[in-house]
Amino acid sequence: MTRLTGNALRVTVYIGENDTWHHRPLYAEIVHRAHAAGLAGASVFRGVEGFGASSLIHTSRLLSLSEDLPVAVVIVDTETRVREFLPQLDELVTEGLVTLDACEVIRYVGRDENRGIADTKGKKSL
Repeated sequence: MTRLTGNALRVTVYIGENDTWHHRPLYAEIVHRAHAAGLAGASVFRGVEGFGASSLIHTSRLLSLSEDLPVAVVIVDTETRVREFLPQLDELVTEGLVTLDACEVIRYVGRDENRGIADTKGKKSL
């Protein structure tokens, strides 16, 4: 398991839900490449409303525009590992926004493979 505490970088990729890479959702390709690169983690968040450089508002409130909602892919790891991953994002993200933010990792705990749930100091989380 990757250990991560202290100073880190958070990269956030803002794209559309319908964006693709070789007939696969772009957000899925980013997550799978981040996993293959050994990054600490990646999560995808689906927005309910937003707009980008095109100034077209996408919203879940209007049925006709609800097909391409905003998506944010968030990845956190050390600065070195994130910066090594940036060329892949440059290749993948042809439309959208990529941001970098300094952050501090306070806690990063995975599941105990033997027990199936996180175990810290004898406490089990639900």
